[in-house]
Amino acid sequence: MTAIKPILSAMFRSRSAPLLLLAQIILSIAIVANAAFIIQQRMELMARPSGITETESFEFSVFNFGEDMDLLARDERDLQILRNLPGIKAAAPTNMVPLSGSGWSDRFVDGPDPENAKSLPIFAFYLSDEELVNALGLKLVEGRTFHKGQILRAFDDKSVQREVILSQTMAKAFWGEESPIGKVVYQGDDEPITVVGVVERLQGAWVDDMHLENSVIMNIDFNGRSNNASYIIRAEVADIPQLQETIKAALLKDEPRRVIRGFSTIAENREQNYANHAMMAFVLGCMIVLLLVITALGLSGMVMFNIERRTKQIGTRRALGASKGAILSWFLTENYLILGTGALVGVLLAFELGRRLMNFFSLPALDWRYPAMTVALLFVVTTVAVILPARKAANISPATATRSV
Repeated sequence: MTAIKPILSAMFRSRSAPLLLLAQIILSIAIVANAAFIIQQRMELMARPSGITETESFEFSVFNFGEDMDLLARDERDLQILRNLPGIKAAAPTNMVPLSGSGWSDRFVDGPDPENAKSLPIFAFYLSDEELVNALGLKLVEGRTFHKGQILRAFDDKSVQREVILSQTMAKAFWGEESPIGKVVYQGDDEPITVVGVVERLQGAWVDDMHLENSVIMNIDFNGRSNNASYIIRAEVADIPQLQETIKAALLKDEPRRVIRGFSTIAENREQNYANHAMMAFVLGCMIVLLLVITALGLSGMVMFNIERRTKQIGTRRALGASKGAILSWFLTENYLILGTGALVGVLLAFELGRRLMNFFSLPALDWRYPAMTVALLFVVTTVAVILPARKAANISPATATRSV
């Protein structure tokens, strides 16, 4: 403590360099802490399990352009062809594809009276048949999938009862721990819809959607309502490249008046739709490294400048009996004082910056551990950046000072 006063006096005699370094440390703590926090948030988003066998499940679409084509019959025939191809574990029609960035959403109510009915949470809305659960590799945790043959062809089709399978998140959001099996919901009219199953997890199409885990599958095969039809196929990963060519050949052989396109796995959809998050994490990571390098260079530069400027002082201290360790301690203490002051202000600035980011970008509050870890990291950087040039100062001999006085 007795050495702090002369160290402060020395810094105050030349305030420009310490003040610049102090400002650099304050900004580094505020920016690095928030950047690291955002990276962690993005990594957690990208790591969320979808509940889908992403590498085994792939999608493609068919555009039929024959004017006299019976589209409903065409869809039934195509499903028959797909399900008979060797290597295909499951094939299902669908109106949307998970993690694709494009899809349907809707909301149910719990009663037929719109004036008094309570609304369920918004969800991604899949229309398919009994094979979609298997085609996506979903885990059925309660109830059952749809019965074969009990599939509607449109919303106004009332030939069989409407049924739905919910994601577990969706079920818990409305019924909590109570089983949703057998519950009846409505969709803007008085036609009842019965909940028959719950899958462990099924994500929607939009990775930034706060309701990504809320999903519903209804027993409607919507293919055949337009010229465009979409399918989900599940197969062994090694078989997928060849299977894509086989599917094209088989469908075109049966009906050449069409374009078959797409063919991407759910894993590829995930990678594409999380690309912005991955890029942001990479850029912020580079920025953190750059800031730490600049801070380390600033610290080393200031120490080297002080060594040159204080050569006579150092030599005199050595001549008066100061040890090499005392000289080393001098420079470390000087820079720890700057770091400590910068840490106090930088942490406050980090929380203020985090609060503004939280308001503008809907981020959670900055976790205190990130500013703390940043200060700890800068302590290590300061020690390494200072100790190497400071050793040069400690090795200045008294004779050097004597010759220059």
